[in-house]
Amino acid sequence: MTLLAAMLAMVLQAAPPPPVVVVFETALGNFEVAVDVAHAPVTGANFLKYVDDGAYNGGGFHRSVRPDTETRTDDPIEIVQASAARGSRRYPAIPLERTSVTGLKHLAGTISYGRAGPDTATSDFFICLTDTPALDFGGKRNADGQGFGAFGQVVAGLDVIKKIQMSPTQTEGNKQTLKPQIVILKAYRK
Repeated sequence: MTLLAAMLAMVLQAAPPPPVVVVFETALGNFEVAVDVAHAPVTGANFLKYVDDGAYNGGGFHRSVRPDTETRTDDPIEIVQASAARGSRRYPAIPLERTSVTGLKHLAGTISYGRAGPDTATSDFFICLTDTPALDFGGKRNADGQGFGAFGQVVAGLDVIKKIQMSPTQTEGNKQTLKPQIVILKAYRK
């Protein structure tokens, strides 16, 4: 191997993997997400495992947090949240990749995992509609201050996410619950 070939091989080995684009077809239109497997390798791989298994096909967006449904005035957020289809395979929870480590932030269009506590994320994800630093490490939206595991960004179809957010919610009980939920017809790698 020549010196030039050896140097090229080293550069190629050091290059981070490119984002993986996932297409979501929903009842309100399509959107695409670039999964940042370079900065959030554990979270990104977990999400792609669910995508590849078809777990989101038939799942849906079930929650919309917006100014008229937000119950917290201390750290308000604007997100939509989705779940895998009922009966789909579930994997063990993954370790939380904190934004203080990944360098990713909860900006408008960021996709992130929902969680009950550190290291509890499985398949539920949410998408931010506004810049939301309260969801980052050190943010006050979660009492433990650990934040949520951001792992990518909407790269096409943010208007579809906005339509989902503005869809009707329940008038009684939990006003963040979309009624009906917005079905994910199919999710797949581009």
